[in-house]
Formats: sequence, structure tokens, C-alpha cells
Amino acid sequence: MIARIDHVVLTTRHRERCIAFYTRVLGMRLETFGEGRIALRFGDQKINLHEAGREFEPKATHPTPGGLDLCFIASVPLDEVIRRLAAEAVPIELGPVPKTGATGPIRSVYVRDPDGNLVEIAEPT
Repeated sequence: MIARIDHVVLTTRHRERCIAFYTRVLGMRLETFGEGRIALRFGDQKINLHEAGREFEPKATHPTPGGLDLCFIASVPLDEVIRRLAAEAVPIELGPVPKTGATGPIRSVYVRDPDGNLVEIAEPT
């Protein structure tokens, strides 16, 4: 019944820092839609941003900044991602390490966004 994920919602306490992390560091595109809503677009998916305390309805029962654990497949080699993270002074919490993704083996690094969400960036192996 389900074909793919269209979007997820990220609740942030640090709107501008969050936008900078996902656009400048990870290369996503900032998009506005609707009544001043903001999304971070990559490929055919997007992350809609909600500001803590100013969420749009409907919303999760307990929208919580820092409560996500996301995994992205990189569009460039992981070594290039690692160099970009270093250039942006984003510390790698773990990795590179072998993991298992949705379609098979992956090699991953783990970082934190400004709200403390765990962000895994991987390449297929």
C-alpha cells in the first residue's frame, strides 16, 4: 500500500541554525510554500520545518526538537561528505562504520543537527 516517503516534519528550536545546517552543510534547497511554511528539499523528498511552540496543525502528539533519527543516502562519495563536514566544523559522532540500510549494506557517518537530532549520512557499499 505504501510506495515511498514524501516528507517528514522536523520540529526545531533553532530555525535559522537548522536551515543553515541542512542547506549549507548538507546541500538541501530551501523552499517556501503555503502560508509562509518552510521546507528543505532534496531529490523527490522534503523535510517540512515546524518551530517549537508554533507548529502547524495537524501535528504530532508530542512534537519534540531533537527527537528524530534520520538516515540520508548521499549523492556523492562518503569521503566527500566527510571532507565537507570537516570544512563546516561539524563533528562526526561515529563513523565511518558499516550498517544495513533499507536496500542493503551501507557505510555511514553520524552527526547531530543544531537541535540534537541524529543525522546518519551513508553511501551504499
